[in-house]
Amino acid sequence: MHCLPFLFVILQAHKAMPEEEFVDTTIKLSKNMIFECLYPGLDFISQVEWFRNTIGEKDSMAIFSPKFGGLIRPDYYNKIQFLDSRVTGNNVSLFFHNASKADLGLYYCTLQLFPLGHWEKVIKVVQSDNFEIHVPTNSQMVSEPGKNVRFVFQTHLTGPLKHVTWERIQPHQIDHLTSCDLNNEKTYGLKYQRKILTNCNQGMTSSSIVIHNVTTSDSGFYQCCLTTNTGENETFVMTLTVTDAKIDHQIVFFLAGGVASFLILVIIIIIIGYCCRRKKLSKALWYTQTQPSKTYARSGVPDQAQDYKEEDIYVNCPAFSQRPNPR
Repeated sequence: MHCLPFLFVILQAHKAMPEEEFVDTTIKLSKNMIFECLYPGLDFISQVEWFRNTIGEKDSMAIFSPKFGGLIRPDYYNKIQFLDSRVTGNNVSLFFHNASKADLGLYYCTLQLFPLGHWEKVIKVVQSDNFEIHVPTNSQMVSEPGKNVRFVFQTHLTGPLKHVTWERIQPHQIDHLTSCDLNNEKTYGLKYQRKILTNCNQGMTSSSIVIHNVTTSDSGFYQCCLTTNTGENETFVMTLTVTDAKIDHQIVFFLAGGVASFLILVIIIIIIGYCCRRKKLSKALWYTQTQPSKTYARSGVPDQAQDYKEEDIYVNCPAFSQRPNPR
């Protein structure tokens, strides 16, 4: 009987313990950081507020209203600013600068929506070198912007699945896309900047997600982690490349234009060379035809002079008698 009150106290304490918070994005601590907060839905946003978890309490950092604009709290004047000065209703990302180890911890982007109600994204800043993947990629996918991309992973584990998580891995941050608790059939997350659909039901042997309206910024590594009730786990890594078709067409156009310009230049050079060569040949032919006549005319004069020198010249002179001069 004496154990019952003690057991009752333990049960009440366990009930009062808060559930472990699901972190939507994990960011590597650096001097300058970007806290992305972009609501993927179309609901009306009446107010947005940024908080920081300080000793178990939420400390307001900044607030934004579509009607009254944005405001940074005095304690954070030199720490944060809205990433875009023209803040829009669904994109209230923050730029965090001059960060230090004192800024490690949890941050919250809280939205008040109509008619949905409360929407919150949790960001955790940790001290880490990077989040690069050191395992080989199992699959690769290429898509154009605006398409819906579907990732599917068929597990090889034999035991019943317990947890399934999907993540997007970047060197500076990890976006936790979804987390599925199969025992309770609950899905957490879905705070990515693109709308995501996923499956979560007991007995499933494969997991999939669909990312809507992908852009070039969605390119990168995606990872699926599965865990069974017996503790077995499996990881699947895939690469998504979103190519901009317009840019590709422009590159092809510029390459084709460059090749055409080069060919035109080569043709012009050939034509100019041909015309110059023909002009030189015509001038040489004209010189050849006119040179002999000039030579003959000039050579004839000295020949005639030479003939005149060789002929004897006769002069008729009267005969005079030679008389002696009188003295």
